[in-house]
Amino acid sequence: MSTSKRRLIGTVIALAAAVLSGQAMAQSFPDHDVNLVIQWGAGGGTDVALRGYAEYAEEALGKKLVIINRPGGTGAIAANAVMQQPADGYTLLGGSEPQALFRVLGIADFDFSEFTPINIAAIGDTFLVVTKNDAPWNSFKELIADANARPGKIKQYTAGAGSSPFVVNAMVASQTKYPLNGVPFAGDGPAVAALLGGHIDVAFMATGPVIEHVRAGRLKALGVLASKPYMGIPPMTDTLPGLEKFLPWGPWYGVFVRKETPDTVKAKLTAAFKKAASNPKYRVMMEARGTNILNINGAEAEAFIKKWQSTTAWLLHDAGAAKVNPAELGIAKP
Repeated sequence: MSTSKRRLIGTVIALAAAVLSGQAMAQSFPDHDVNLVIQWGAGGGTDVALRGYAEYAEEALGKKLVIINRPGGTGAIAANAVMQQPADGYTLLGGSEPQALFRVLGIADFDFSEFTPINIAAIGDTFLVVTKNDAPWNSFKELIADANARPGKIKQYTAGAGSSPFVVNAMVASQTKYPLNGVPFAGDGPAVAALLGGHIDVAFMATGPVIEHVRAGRLKALGVLASKPYMGIPPMTDTLPGLEKFLPWGPWYGVFVRKETPDTVKAKLTAAFKKAASNPKYRVMMEARGTNILNINGAEAEAFIKKWQSTTAWLLHDAGAAKVNPAELGIAKP
């Protein structure tokens, strides 16, 4: 047998062994702890939502989920960290909606198209504008009037281009002048602490991180991003009817893996997180925070992301906040 034939046979055998080894590893998945890298800081809406059902996913997987918070870059730091790890299912991305806008906003040259959605657990479609309980405003209309009377004097929470507070601010700014002074934080948790401490004056935020503070009277909600009241909180559309065209809208939370991850591994993770999001205790916890369970995966989850991406990307484009025209990225206009 010639040397070239021996080399060819050796290469084929090595490739076959690698494939069989990979299949065996996938079949035994997971045989050790799994990392869940969350894009935002501890205590924020994404962190609470994902930790909440990670506990139940652990039960289904039979292995511990190690939570790692990697805030920064509007979620790009965590996403990039996951992309650098092997596509074996042992490093998951605890993701949220801003990543759908990375390319539009020039934050990164990738978005969720590099990942497979294992499960999108919930959506916070009751977004609030909140302030301290002793703040001088008692309605969203009063806040807007004061912002225009004292431009740049009122300090508002921001979380980077493409984050939920940023997008809601863009919605409002598309309907009226809203000259507030943005103060950046790496997630809802630190922003809530700053709001309670009087370091900022107002925030657009999903109900989850703030609803208990509202119920306890430490914060007050001036409006909800909806067309009807929520818990007696008046809709922001009462003040700005033009917001109606963006609704329903809100932040959402899910778990993702690199697209190249073996299908067997994806299936095991999908089953575990679907079971976790179906847990009645998790549902009660999330609904108490004003968040609605989605519990979707596969094609349904991908269609959901594309619809949200289309609505939000074109909103940012029309507001002059997009760095890249969504049409150039193949994002259809809603």
